[in-house]
Amino acid sequence: MKKIVVPIALLMTAANVLAQKTDTLKAEDITEVIINQTKKYKNENAFAVSKLPLKDIENPQVYNSIPKAILKDQVSTNFKSVLTNATGITRLWESTSRGGDGAEYYTMRGFSTQSRLVNGMASFNNGGLDPANIENIDVIKGPAGTLYGGSLVSYGGLVNIQTKKPYDHFGGEVNYITGTNDLHRFTLDVNAPASAQLSLRLNTALHSENSFQDRGSNLSFFLAPSLKYAATDRLTFLVNTEFKNNEAANAPMIFLSRYLPLSFNSMDLFEENYKKSYTSSELTTTNPSFSIQTQMIYKLSPQWTSQTQVSTSSSKAMGYYQYLWDDSNGDSFTRFLSKSNSKTLASGIQQNFIGDFKIANMRNRLVVGLDYLTTKVIANDTGWTTLGVVSLVNQTDTGILTKSAADLAVGALIAVPQASAETNIKSAYFSNVLNILPELSAMVSLRVDNFSGKPNQWAEEEIENQTSLSPKLGLVYQPILNRLSVFANYMNGFQYLSPSKVTVPGSSETKLIIYDPERANQWEVGAKANLIANKLSLTASYYDIAVTNKIVSNPGTDGALQGGKVLSKGFEFSAVGTPVEGLNVIAGFSRNESELVSGDVTYNGLRPEEAGPETLVNFWANYKVQQGMLKDLTAGFGLNYASEHKTLNRHIIGTFTLPSYTVMNAMVGYFPAKYSIALKLDNLANKKYFSGWSTVTPQKLRTLSLSLGFNF
Repeated sequence: MKKIVVPIALLMTAANVLAQKTDTLKAEDITEVIINQTKKYKNENAFAVSKLPLKDIENPQVYNSIPKAILKDQVSTNFKSVLTNATGITRLWESTSRGGDGAEYYTMRGFSTQSRLVNGMASFNNGGLDPANIENIDVIKGPAGTLYGGSLVSYGGLVNIQTKKPYDHFGGEVNYITGTNDLHRFTLDVNAPASAQLSLRLNTALHSENSFQDRGSNLSFFLAPSLKYAATDRLTFLVNTEFKNNEAANAPMIFLSRYLPLSFNSMDLFEENYKKSYTSSELTTTNPSFSIQTQMIYKLSPQWTSQTQVSTSSSKAMGYYQYLWDDSNGDSFTRFLSKSNSKTLASGIQQNFIGDFKIANMRNRLVVGLDYLTTKVIANDTGWTTLGVVSLVNQTDTGILTKSAADLAVGALIAVPQASAETNIKSAYFSNVLNILPELSAMVSLRVDNFSGKPNQWAEEEIENQTSLSPKLGLVYQPILNRLSVFANYMNGFQYLSPSKVTVPGSSETKLIIYDPERANQWEVGAKANLIANKLSLTASYYDIAVTNKIVSNPGTDGALQGGKVLSKGFEFSAVGTPVEGLNVIAGFSRNESELVSGDVTYNGLRPEEAGPETLVNFWANYKVQQGMLKDLTAGFGLNYASEHKTLNRHIIGTFTLPSYTVMNAMVGYFPAKYSIALKLDNLANKKYFSGWSTVTPQKLRTLSLSLGFNF
């Protein structure tokens, strides 16, 4: 079997040569044509989005893909900066490193989410993700319960990381980045074929960085070996493993009070304390994590392929977790401290049968799948104790922030019983795209999901065999084939809810209430276009999401009722591609309106705090000189805008608004074939800006990074 690798500039020439050589090289002999373009932002065929071979223009779902080329152009050193290239997504919480949900929280389409998928399978991480092994990130919009279930994704969408895969020739890259805040980052990517059938690849990263504030640090080591074994022409095995050990002294979360009227009415005090971390280098949390995924791909016939995936992951949290709680006096915050010792485990197996065939001369692309996922959270954390009071007015801290003082404080606590939660989810699903006409296709999909266990470790009771159905429908019409499409979709998502015990009215007896799952239903319409000879892709859509079955309080009792409802609707526009040779662009605009229509009287009629800013804009343009004396000289510029965000938004208590911001970034570099050098300036204007989710968290000020790379 032959593999052809060609530069994009020579693609047409290569095609002509192939056409002239049909007497010696047949089309079926070519298993893969790789378009080797150094800067390529457009991902036309994102298989993981639908688990089907669908082009973006014929997919009724909206998604954004972020390829690894963007990471290099932007000198990206962390996961958060990479995700700023996706339309309508922004970070709410930093990584807290705590057990269970210590990874970063983001929001899109009005709902909070975390990155919990790697290659379409569950993979938990309580610390920050390292971008060293990323091939592509798919940000899939809307409630995607039909293909991905309800335990790993949110109603606004999901983030799925596609890892780097081995290839059949020797190559790689070594890179070093240094910069502001004592940043030092070393990465190595090396691929080597061991034989004609076996290829091995290793990605590794060593990262060290201090906070832009007066205290705080992050030290991590990442290792990701992988292999590809082509046993036969029809059978291929892929194995991907990831190890990471991260130790961080994170600044405490600054929580505004959720129970008493707000005592702050401006950002003044928070801006005056912008560089104060109120932590120490001794109070760190360690997050060792491990994951392994194996995949077997077997070509059953020219029309059918079997894909079998098995995965397991483990993530721990060991150390000190602290936060600052508003004392509701317009000044002070009390520090609360706990010592973490928890573990999050996930194991899964997934079997897909993928077909591409015709019935009555109509093309069908069908996936039929079975999925089993088991998760377990084990928490041996201490209880909570106080460790000092922070005054924003005086910029003082009464806490003794040493390891010995912290151990003494938590050691005096009464032992807390171990908390655990275990879930088992069995699912079956199918999704079929039928081409009624070459320009008209319809998608019909359905999932059956069976859940047993505790949705979280704080639940008192377990759920036994609760079953949900999750449908998905889509319609695509292409007035101009492969150039312009209009689409509509209906998508469903769901979340299992913890049972509760309530007192029976008029007696001292209790009864167990099992709630129906929450439901999210989205309808969406839009259009997609490929312009300028397929070099630039545009997507515009309007969506409407209704979430029902939310738990609401039941006045006069200790129980709760179902009946809450949230509405989220909005518009998104995104553009990606290479409109002229050498120029790569990725951009997006989103506006979201969210409201708690009914449910908790604390929020009724208000925008939920998890919804984030109403308006988000992302833009990045990168130009590489193609010829002449300045050939390979590269420059890039980008910005991210977010409108104001109501980080706390409740009746009686009040509303606290984080101001809008625009953050600009720029890069200049030299990128010939064998090596690279780049200077990146983030937050050009040294803008003070904040994120939060009932919290107030300062973000990085201006930083300068120097990247040196060598390709081999």
